[in-house]
Amino acid sequence: MRIVRILLMFVGALATLAAVGVVAAVFFFTTRTTPVPEKTVLTLDLERDIGESGGAGLTPWTGLGKTPPTLWETVAAIERAARDERVVGLVARVGASGMGLARIQELRDAVLAFRQSGKPTYAFAESFGDFGPGNGAYYLAAAFESIHLQPSGDVGLTGLLAESYFLKGTLEKLDVKPRLDQREEYKGIEEIFTESGFTDPQKEAVGRILESLTEQLTVGISEGRGLSRAAVRELMQQAPFSAREALKTDLVDGLRYRDQVDTVVRHALGKDIEFLPLKDYRRRAEDTEDDTATVALIHGLGQIHRGRSRHQALTGAHSMGSDSVARAFRRAADDDDVRAIIFRIDSPGGSYVASDVIRRAVVRARRRGKPVVVSMGNVAGSGGYFVAAPANRIVAQPATLTGSIGVAAGKVVIEGLWDKLGVSWDYAAGNTNATFWSALRDYDPTQRQRLERLLDGVYDDFVSKVALGRRLSREQVLAAAKGRVWTGADAKEQGLVDDLGGYEAALQAVREAAGMAPDTAIRLQPFPRRKSSLGLLVDELAGDGDVEIRLPASDPFHALMERLAPWAAWTRSGSLAGRRGLLEMVPPARFH
Repeated sequence: MRIVRILLMFVGALATLAAVGVVAAVFFFTTRTTPVPEKTVLTLDLERDIGESGGAGLTPWTGLGKTPPTLWETVAAIERAARDERVVGLVARVGASGMGLARIQELRDAVLAFRQSGKPTYAFAESFGDFGPGNGAYYLAAAFESIHLQPSGDVGLTGLLAESYFLKGTLEKLDVKPRLDQREEYKGIEEIFTESGFTDPQKEAVGRILESLTEQLTVGISEGRGLSRAAVRELMQQAPFSAREALKTDLVDGLRYRDQVDTVVRHALGKDIEFLPLKDYRRRAEDTEDDTATVALIHGLGQIHRGRSRHQALTGAHSMGSDSVARAFRRAADDDDVRAIIFRIDSPGGSYVASDVIRRAVVRARRRGKPVVVSMGNVAGSGGYFVAAPANRIVAQPATLTGSIGVAAGKVVIEGLWDKLGVSWDYAAGNTNATFWSALRDYDPTQRQRLERLLDGVYDDFVSKVALGRRLSREQVLAAAKGRVWTGADAKEQGLVDDLGGYEAALQAVREAAGMAPDTAIRLQPFPRRKSSLGLLVDELAGDGDVEIRLPASDPFHALMERLAPWAAWTRSGSLAGRRGLLEMVPPARFH
């Protein structure tokens, strides 16, 4: 009966996919054959979170023509539109999107490039914060030529804040004993469990991150709005502002509703203009480049772990599986059409072993003659930096959080908590060392020494491989290591990053590394290659795909805890090394 049910489900899935495929085909060919109007104003919704991969190529519904553009696709479309004579302007809705500052900088770069073409750009916001922080949203809007705010909106440009929770008091009340260690003082994982606030090294690191990010916001807003940096800093001290106050202080150019903004645009560019969403422009615009070089685009997103990468179909969350990413590198390296590889990383790290598998794949691709350029997103820390180290060049945005060259391991002993709950445990062990990773038994002195040796060995290996990959001395790496998190701007000063910028800077680095002419047209080819809906479904049923498609955890408690605390995933076993890995960057604070 079970086999019959599986067959019926499979047949039903095929029927559904066939029906949807017909609709998708009609949609695709209709939009593809509709030309771009001669006087087009692109519209773009930047209030939604534009993802690195957007799930493209990862779910059974890929290819239906309605998946939102990824970050790269959005940036490429804006830059294409800047060269397209049919496009005469750009109007974007901005607001609280949840995008990190590095991803915002990627979009800012594209908008500023569009402005350089001489075409007008308009930003509209219902509110910058809506009685909350609006720093990132306003920073993005400042890249546009004019900013229009809804009359009932506000500007929450109050400056950046770093907040972090500490669990020492809670664990003491629960009689839970953290038995952790880290290399070295900036790593920040141990302090979450053992301190009530920031240690001096953490205050230093967090303070410098805030200083660097605040300077980037100040410069961007100053240049975009024609204000002095001192004036911008003073405005941050006075915010939040009502709409009328924002207009008086030159933070916005007009107080209008969206329909009124469209009227302003028509008055400036002509009544015969046609508004076209950027996602539709992408489908309609013809490829004009005949001679293009193929460069592989490999994404490394989310927590690093062994096995296949994972994608939660409903939430859009990703993780980086060493098997999937290493396989993508092998296939790209073996593809004769591929000239080079861009490795896009947005990851806080994870398993040391899995990170080393991916690092090795980067090394082997280079040995096969394929240059590798890393492009960093919001975060590329700890294991996320480890996998980047052997690349030809590393490109990061100024606001990228990276580095965190350090390790942590240990366990949380919860025997006292069980005692409080009246639950008793007993055990039988084959030898005295079998309790090493048990959450019910503390380390004995010998076990603690073994843990220290393990940490020393991993840290030494981490530093050595970074030094080798980056062509730095061990002393140079150690000076930037100690578990410290840097902004991309500061990481460049430390020698951890080569260039500042986004995809365009990475493409230029690829041209140089691969010996191409500076103006060579490049086509980015995602690896693994996007498959048909049926192919993805068959791979998933057979367990042979590059990505494991998952729904959110069925246990609502665990699903909640996974989001509330970075330690929740391994408290069930008590093992940091077993559940979360060793090369893990836990940012010392949440920045907003």
